[in-house]
Amino acid sequence: MPFVPHTEEDIRRMLGVIGADSVESLFDEIPKELLCGRLKAVPEALSEMQITRLMHERASQDGMPLNFIGAGAYEHHIPAAVWQITTRGEFYTAYTPYQAEASQGSLQLLYEFQSMMCGLTGMDVANASLYDGGSALAEAVLMAIRAQRRIKNRRVLIPGALHPFYRDTVKAIVTTQDIDLVELPYCAETGTTLAEALQAHEADPPAALVIQQPNFFGNLEDVDTLSDWAAEHGVFAIAVVNPVSLALLKPPGEWGTAGVDAVCGEGQPLGAPLSSGGPYFGFMACKQAHVRQMPGRICGRTVDLEGKLGFTLTLQAREQHIRRSKATSNICTNQGLLVTAATIHMALLGPEGLRRVAAHCMHNTAQLASALAAIDGSTVMFNGHRFHEFVLKLPRDADAVAAELAEQGILAGLPLGRWFPDMQDCLLVCATETKTEDDIQRYVAALQEVLA
Repeated sequence: MPFVPHTEEDIRRMLGVIGADSVESLFDEIPKELLCGRLKAVPEALSEMQITRLMHERASQDGMPLNFIGAGAYEHHIPAAVWQITTRGEFYTAYTPYQAEASQGSLQLLYEFQSMMCGLTGMDVANASLYDGGSALAEAVLMAIRAQRRIKNRRVLIPGALHPFYRDTVKAIVTTQDIDLVELPYCAETGTTLAEALQAHEADPPAALVIQQPNFFGNLEDVDTLSDWAAEHGVFAIAVVNPVSLALLKPPGEWGTAGVDAVCGEGQPLGAPLSSGGPYFGFMACKQAHVRQMPGRICGRTVDLEGKLGFTLTLQAREQHIRRSKATSNICTNQGLLVTAATIHMALLGPEGLRRVAAHCMHNTAQLASALAAIDGSTVMFNGHRFHEFVLKLPRDADAVAAELAEQGILAGLPLGRWFPDMQDCLLVCATETKTEDDIQRYVAALQEVLA
């Protein structure tokens, strides 16, 4: 709230009604030795005018750098109408829609979101969002294990070119449940998963195979070959995708001859701004055969006793509604507000608008990669097709180069040495539709100066 709603008189009257002497007396069951007392390091309260000025000063310290970092969080143009509508009271204050008679607006929006995600991914059914892309992948892995009960092993193959944050999240969540994650190597020339590495797992097929498209390096995987291998050996195929890329690329539901079993990813590119790491939201879709193994909730469309159109929660296989031992997850209130923004964003752009955004991203990425590769000492790693971003190899340490460019107001990309020790001199660079030719030339000129 933008203001404190209760006056001192309001507080005294409320305490009088319940017979309490003070607010502190409401917590008198807390042992005194556990109370911290006065917070001496906290400064005195400021007035509204003072705090507003302070926050503006703090915000200005961030500056307005020219951003070429992607790596899972992308700077896209968001039409002003998206958040103007999203922050209307009807959406902004809406809570989990348990009471269908009082939540038709929220339920309809979630149903529309699910329908849009099914259209993008080519899958049969989608849920009403998850927490973020990394935890969505972890939930997809758990879903695969549940769906593959007939398989004795609990091994899951993950690509070496999977987003490092996703890999870490999945490890933290699933390895405590006796699930073994096996990493597949990527090709040094193409930066994509080595399909021949799958042969070592044919005698004892794993429970699931994860395929990221595009992968962390921005390269496009041979998804048809990987998907067909999974189908041939009875392996549950999980796709991790960038939703914007699906406006141009083949949807996971059409990969190979049978498509994948489940799709997940990060929805941030669909109307969520870059805001110090979040909040973002994850999405998940799957084949109809696996719908009861999918976590979260599903909104459906129906008719009431009078034949009027209505919306309701049709599937909620989580611990609040069924026995804990039968629940698919403990996901409760999820990122509903971000899903609202994404639904409005996709509705405003439409299929053609989203396709143009994706095409513009690919054009800018190709233009930037060509320009940077022309600088002496710098080369673009990995050949083949790519989307959104690429790996740039430099003649110097990438962290040092990025720091020098940051002093000039340019966020040059993400140094990769932290996660890939053999790439200490590499940057992961991204150019979305927000970048102009002048932006690209400014980056090229600055990098030439730094390398010289």
